[in-house]
Amino acid sequence: MNEAETRAEHIDPALKAAGWGVVDGSRILREHAITQGRLQGGGQRSRAEIADYVLVYRNTKLAVIEAKAWHKPLTEGVAQAKSYAAKLAVRHTYATNGQGIYGIDMASGVEGEIGQYPSPQALWQMTFAEANVWRDRFAAIPFEDKGGTWEGRYYQEIAVERVLQVIADGPKPAPTRILLTLATGTGKTFIAFQLAWKLFQSRWNLKDGSFDRLKTNGEEVGAVGEPRRRPRILFLADRNVLADQAYNAFSAFPDDALVRIAPDEIRKKGRVPKNGNLFFTIFQTFMSGPPKEGQPSPFFGDYPPDFFDFIVIDECHRGGANDESTWRAILDYFAPAVQLGLTATPKRRDNADTYAYFGEPVFVYSLKEGINDGFLTPFKVRQIATTLDDYIYAPDDMVIEGQIETGKRYEEKDFNRVIEIKEREAYRVQLLLEMIDPREKTLVFCATQLHALVVRDLINQRKANPDPLYCVRVTADDGALGDQHLRDFQDNEKTIPTILTTSQKLSTGVDARNVRNIVLLRPVNSMIEFKQIIGRGTRLYDGKDHFTIYDFVKAHHHFSDPAWDGEPAESPSTTDPRRSPDPNDTAHVLSAEEPTGALETPPRRSIVEVKLADGKARRIQSMTATTYWSPDGKPMSAAQFLQTLYGTLPEFFQDEDQLRQIWSDPDTRKALRAGLAEKGFGKEPLAEMQRIIEAESSDLYDVLAYVAFAADPLSRETRAAKAKVASAHDYTDKQRAFVDFVLDQYVRQGVEELDNEKLSPLLRLKYRNALQDAFHELGQPDQVRKVFVGFQRYLYEGRIAGMAGPSPDARS
Repeated sequence: MNEAETRAEHIDPALKAAGWGVVDGSRILREHAITQGRLQGGGQRSRAEIADYVLVYRNTKLAVIEAKAWHKPLTEGVAQAKSYAAKLAVRHTYATNGQGIYGIDMASGVEGEIGQYPSPQALWQMTFAEANVWRDRFAAIPFEDKGGTWEGRYYQEIAVERVLQVIADGPKPAPTRILLTLATGTGKTFIAFQLAWKLFQSRWNLKDGSFDRLKTNGEEVGAVGEPRRRPRILFLADRNVLADQAYNAFSAFPDDALVRIAPDEIRKKGRVPKNGNLFFTIFQTFMSGPPKEGQPSPFFGDYPPDFFDFIVIDECHRGGANDESTWRAILDYFAPAVQLGLTATPKRRDNADTYAYFGEPVFVYSLKEGINDGFLTPFKVRQIATTLDDYIYAPDDMVIEGQIETGKRYEEKDFNRVIEIKEREAYRVQLLLEMIDPREKTLVFCATQLHALVVRDLINQRKANPDPLYCVRVTADDGALGDQHLRDFQDNEKTIPTILTTSQKLSTGVDARNVRNIVLLRPVNSMIEFKQIIGRGTRLYDGKDHFTIYDFVKAHHHFSDPAWDGEPAESPSTTDPRRSPDPNDTAHVLSAEEPTGALETPPRRSIVEVKLADGKARRIQSMTATTYWSPDGKPMSAAQFLQTLYGTLPEFFQDEDQLRQIWSDPDTRKALRAGLAEKGFGKEPLAEMQRIIEAESSDLYDVLAYVAFAADPLSRETRAAKAKVASAHDYTDKQRAFVDFVLDQYVRQGVEELDNEKLSPLLRLKYRNALQDAFHELGQPDQVRKVFVGFQRYLYEGRIAGMAGPSPDARS
């Protein structure tokens, strides 16, 4: 029996006999996709992780089963079973071939053959040895899916369960503070919503949360009473756009449960709103309020300290937990509430106070994991250096305004804050417009709001698109009009505006899924802000295989940070969490919409404006380099990328003859490309290698042969010409005409035209959709396929032209 037959005839009946799918509240998820598979380019993904069975009881995933065919060894699937169980964070997992069952307890490490599957109730007790009233109440509430439009991802479910477990364990002597660390774009708002949904529907609240218990002979036997009210939950953000996004995302709750706390409404009604269950506001609103008797009287003080049961602090790394922060007063005032911090950044010096306040996260999901699982979009970095990245005043240059400092070397941090050279900005903008696809949505981060204005104008002066709103500025100074431009940019149905320039406002919290380019025209001093900026491009969108970071300011060194993959790193022991904030670190700057202070526009008269001497602007030159990303999340130069590919290829073929044999057949070629993609060398990376070795007109075969055997590349045109001659005697005149047609497509489009899936489209193209005419001229379908596959060997026959080149070390 094959695996499908084994499952149908043996495994499914065994599960049914144990009560799965029969006992109320139990379900079996078959062929359950855990991940989506990393995006590889060209609309392709690596292989997704799919569990044969996932056993669910009380809305909780409890076990994984990995099935193999009847003739396979019983423990053949153990490695996969353990891998999937670890991914889903379930305690029990099983491997089976239908003849027996091999069980593994991931917590205790106990494993061995068992007689039958446990029942749903038994597996629940095996997973949760101790009874817990609130855990049972939370489990009884299914995730809200908004009519099937919201589907939770495995890591989101784990994050929700980890937080609920802390709450279910009951109040502790110290305030309950919880931290979740998940990369930008992984759905922290979804997690906050589901937490609120379960707390709301189960009627959990601080007063009833402990459940006074009856005990008999020291044994806990039950709970007294039922919770009497629904919780009051506060969602705190530091920007109105984030609070509004969250408010809109919680629309599944009853309308009278949702309250948006805004200063205008408070002033109009003369009091803070208290009727509701889910309250949304920003720190700045809570910190404001008219003084009373000459003393500050922030609005949050109008609520009793125990008014809120649960508080979600969005982007909590941005200063709120610091002892000296004004935001800290809010958190301290509402100390009785369970406080959940959401952050996208692992522990660093920049946010050590956040981790000191909340403690270690109960769950971490990193950027690397998100990309490798296929839930985030991969990226590459183009590093651009110019001959005017720094500047020393020369007497033939003209000072238009301000006082120049003779002999001073003005560096990147000085440009557009201390000194302005418009020719330099114009050159950079021109370079950018030449590199990007003008139809792709692009975010440009500038030094100040004034700089964003200059760059906006330069782009619009040089754009090919006639629309006057092709490029717009979105900063605090742009107010409501800027917010409208942002909403239009976020609307994936709209193509205008295409480019936004900003300084700080869009560095975080902006959900624009189709961003393809992120441009850095200002230094990024904070690792935290850097990761937030990169997060603007990681969100998935149809047809978006990657996004590109254009780095004009040498920010790429942040990618070498050991914490970049998302794992928490201990802060240096010499760091004082009470230190004064770095004025260049936006993580510690407070503003209602856009941080102000050292990063904002200096008074206009303080900028030195210089005009380059005639002809100098025409002599500015540039150099670009590209950084690549390995599956383990590490940055690689082009040389390192080539070396990694060189080290990987022996896993797939041992010599050039074997490569030629594999590549000559569409089926084995497809399998090889899929294997390389699993290792991180999909369509896009290999195409980039073509550009590096200047072989864009060559076959991908030549890239592999060059890397593995130092063989000189041939153009597709040369290969096609050789194949036409070599195969001529094998086919009839009409078959040769079809082969010539296919080879012409191959020369123009590339090796993908030789895939089996392309045969039918090529026939339709050649014979104008008249397949019967094709078969009349070429033979029956099997014969046509034989011709299509057979001639391909001639493309790769014989030794690659040219002698072996230098070693990969020398070439790189």
